[in-house]
Amino acid sequence: MSKYILKRIGLALLTLFLIIFMLFVLVRIMPGNPFPSERMSAEQIANKRAEMGLDDPILVQFGRYLVGLAHGDFGKGTSLYYGAPIKTVLGQCIKNSFKIGGIAILMGTAVGLLLGITAALNKGTFIDGFCTVFSILGVCVPGYVFLIFLQYFLSYKVQLFPYFFDTSRFLYSSVLPATSLSLFTMSTVARFTRNEMVEVMDSDYVHLAESKGMYGSTLVLRHILRNALIPIVTVLAPLVVDLLTGALVIEKIYGINGIGKLMVDAIAGEGVDYNYVLALGILYSALYIGIMLAVDILYGVLDPRIRVATHRGEGREG
Repeated sequence: MSKYILKRIGLALLTLFLIIFMLFVLVRIMPGNPFPSERMSAEQIANKRAEMGLDDPILVQFGRYLVGLAHGDFGKGTSLYYGAPIKTVLGQCIKNSFKIGGIAILMGTAVGLLLGITAALNKGTFIDGFCTVFSILGVCVPGYVFLIFLQYFLSYKVQLFPYFFDTSRFLYSSVLPATSLSLFTMSTVARFTRNEMVEVMDSDYVHLAESKGMYGSTLVLRHILRNALIPIVTVLAPLVVDLLTGALVIEKIYGINGIGKLMVDAIAGEGVDYNYVLALGILYSALYIGIMLAVDILYGVLDPRIRVATHRGEGREG
């Protein structure tokens, strides 16, 4: 198991390094001016480029950037939050997005699993049909449309929740955006859980367990749900990244100062802030790679056959 984990960690670090290099090169060769040209003269821009080392060879710039990354330094903004350290601005945005995204993940996964299990155990009944219709609607209806619906009824009509995000009442203000973000995850998890459990319930080893007198929650948890979790974890991994990094439209509509809103501001501001775009690109990539690494390790825990296959492959290579 340790060799399996170390190999996956090594591949993850190599992938992240290559992505950082490609992102850095692409951002540096992009046309355009990273400074707000309407507020700075040509001489000021030239001085600023020299000060930030933007005229140095690209490999020199990349080496300097890697040293900064090792110390948690993403540089400073060139047009967005001019002169402010990116890690300071990014830290607050990450905190907001991750808290709301974390609530959405827990809500979407818990409710989705509950609905999927309920539908599978009541296959062919009204309950199964209701859960299936809910899953289809949740996938088809965008989260921001659901947010507007909730804002109208729960904020405007009933006045139960604030209409816009209020940092002084974080948990209270997180209910509507977290619920809206969790809708797609909830529906996807419910649909996959139901389908995978129905398939597993018809398998030979489940019928064998039933013939030995195993029924109820023991059968569901030990044999059916555990074997159905592997494809569910695969589907859930990229959804977790989307929820943690925030939905662009939902953060804009609800006025949340999160990562998604920051990316939009960095691209659509007075000038494209390449440093913020690069930092956010690295953050997105690191999150995705980290979560997929966790999924690979979970595979080995949930299904020992994966570890066995890996060890056999390494033995043949030797």
